[in-house]
Amino acid sequence: MVQELLTAGAAVASGCFVYALAAARVIKQYERGVVFRLGRLSGQVRGPGFTMVVPGIDRLRKVNMQIVTLPVPAQDGITRDNVTVRVDAVIYFKVVDAANAVVEVEDYRFAVSQMAQTSLRSIIGKSDLDDLLSNREKLNQGLELMIDSPAIGWGVQIDRVEIKDVSLPETMKRSMARQAEADRERRARVINADAELQASKKLAEAAKEMSAQPAALQLRLLQTVVAVAAEKNSTLVLPFPVELLRFLERAQQPLPERTGSGQGPGVSERQHVAGAGAAVEPDIPGGYEAGAGEHGS
Repeated sequence: MVQELLTAGAAVASGCFVYALAAARVIKQYERGVVFRLGRLSGQVRGPGFTMVVPGIDRLRKVNMQIVTLPVPAQDGITRDNVTVRVDAVIYFKVVDAANAVVEVEDYRFAVSQMAQTSLRSIIGKSDLDDLLSNREKLNQGLELMIDSPAIGWGVQIDRVEIKDVSLPETMKRSMARQAEADRERRARVINADAELQASKKLAEAAKEMSAQPAALQLRLLQTVVAVAAEKNSTLVLPFPVELLRFLERAQQPLPERTGSGQGPGVSERQHVAGAGAAVEPDIPGGYEAGAGEHGS
C-alpha cells in the first residue's frame, strides 16, 4: 500500500513538474507579452519577468518595445519644379501598445515601411528641389506627421524620420556647379570693384595732400624708385614727371607769324625793323620809305 502511494505521489509530482515547464514563460525587460486564449485576447499585456500560461490553450506572443531603425528604400520622383530626383530616408519608431500592434495590423514593420515609402514619394512631389537640398528639417517634420497619423492606430509611435540622401542627374549637377561658379565670380567682381573704389578714394586724398607740398611728390617718386630697385631686376623703370613733358611740348611749338596792321587774316607782308622809335613802312615801289620820322612825297 505504501509502495503504491509513493508511486502515485511521484507520478503526480512528475506531472506537475512537466506542467510547470510547459506553462512557464520568461519575458525580457524590453518585451511585452500578449496572451491569446482559444484565439481571443486574454487579460492585460504581460510585463517583463516570469509568467505562466495554460499549455495547449494559451498562446503567448512577445512584442519588442525597443526603438526600431528601418531604412526606407530610395524612391524616384519628380519635384514640383519638374526635376527628377532619387531620395532615400531612415525612420525610427517603437511600439507603445503591444496589443494593438499584434491585433490591429498583420505585420507592423512591413506596414510602417510601406507607409514611409508612400509618404516619401508624396513629399517629393510637393516640394521644390531647393527645399530638398537646404530645408530638410521642415520636410522631415512633414514626413513624420504623414507616417505617424495612421501608425497611432497600430500601436506604433514614430520617433523620428530623416532624409539621408538626394541623388540628382548628372546634367543637373553640372548646371548647379556652373551656377555656383558664376555666383562666386560675381561676388569676386563686386569685392574687387569695391576695393578699387576704396583705393581710388584713398589715392584722391593722398593726391590732395601732396598737391599742397610739391616736395612730397618728389619724395614719393624716390620711394618708388627704391622699392623697384629692391627687387634686383635688370630693368629699372623711372616715372617721368608730366609737367616736364608739357614744358618740352610747348618749347617745340613754332612762334606765330605777325600780320600787318589793318590787314585781314591770310595776308602776310615783309616788315623791316628800322630800330627803336623808327616807323615801320611797307617796302613797296612808289610807297613810303623808312626815315627819321619824316616821309617822302
